[in-house]
Amino acid sequence: MTYYPEGKCKLLRRKFDAVEDAEAAAKRGEIIEAKVILCDREHNLHVDLGAFGAVIPRCEGAVGISEGTTKDIALISRVNKYVCFRILGFQENSNKTKTALLSRKAVQEECINNYLDLLTVGDVADAAVTRLERFGAFIDIGAGINALIPIDMLSVSRINHPNERLEEGQKIRTVLRKKDGGKLTFSLRELLGTWEENASLFAAGDTVTGVIRSVEEYGVFVELAPNLAGLAELRDNLFVGQQVAVFVKSVVPEKMKIKLVIVEAFGREETPAPLTYRFTGTHMNEWHYSPKNCDKQIDTIFS
Repeated sequence: MTYYPEGKCKLLRRKFDAVEDAEAAAKRGEIIEAKVILCDREHNLHVDLGAFGAVIPRCEGAVGISEGTTKDIALISRVNKYVCFRILGFQENSNKTKTALLSRKAVQEECINNYLDLLTVGDVADAAVTRLERFGAFIDIGAGINALIPIDMLSVSRINHPNERLEEGQKIRTVLRKKDGGKLTFSLRELLGTWEENASLFAAGDTVTGVIRSVEEYGVFVELAPNLAGLAELRDNLFVGQQVAVFVKSVVPEKMKIKLVIVEAFGREETPAPLTYRFTGTHMNEWHYSPKNCDKQIDTIFS
C-alpha cells in the first residue's frame, strides 16, 4: 500500500452516484479522497462524496484529536482541500436518506504503522509542502501527516526564508534525517548534489544567472544553484533576493570557491528555481558535500 500526501494522487479522488457504489468501495477497503466543503461548529468535516451526504466526525478527523495532542485547527484548515479517508459505514436519517461516515484517522494510523514506523534514517521519501514558516518547511509525508524540514536543511546555500526555496503545494523528495519516537525530521539538501556535482555545470569564462543571498562588507554571495554559491565583489544598489548576471572568474575545488563578477543586476526573483535532484536512490548511508582535498568538510552521516 502506498500512502500519498493528501491531494497529490488524483487516482484516489472519487464521487459516487449511488450509495451501493460507495458500500462496495467500503467493502473493498479503498482509500478515497474528496474535498471538504464544511467544518461545522462541532468540527465535523463534511465531504463532497457525490449524491449523498458524507461526514468525518471530529474524533475521526486526525490522529491525536481525541487525545488533545492535535489541535482542532488541523481540521478547520482542511476546508476546500482534499482529504483521504476510509468509509466506515452509513447512517440512516429520519427521512430514510443515508449519510456516509468516514474516517481520516484510520488511514493516518495505517500510514504510521505500515509506512512511517518502518522508515529508517537515510530513507528517501516523497512529500508535499504544506506550510512555510521562517524556521522551516512543514511537509505532508503521507495521509496528511506533517513533518518538518528545518531551514538549514533545505540547501547548502543559505536562505532567509523557506519561500526562497519552496512553494506551498509543491511535491518534493526528502531524506529522513532524524527519528525521535514518532517525531520525524527530514532534509532536502543531501539530495541536491555535492559541491563538485554542482560546480561541474560552470566553468571560468561563463556568464550565468544567479540570485543574491547575502551582501557582506567583503563581498556578495550569489547562489548559482541551491547547493552552490560564489562570491562576487561589492557593487552599489544590490539587495538580497535580486537576480544578477555574473561572469565566472575562476572555479577552485581545493578551496571550494567560485569567484564571480556581477555583470548586470535585475529585479527580485519572483519564484523559487526548480529543484534538480542529484541523488535518485531510495536510501543514503552518508553524504559528502566537500571535495576530498578541501580543508573544510561538510558531511552527513545517517545513523
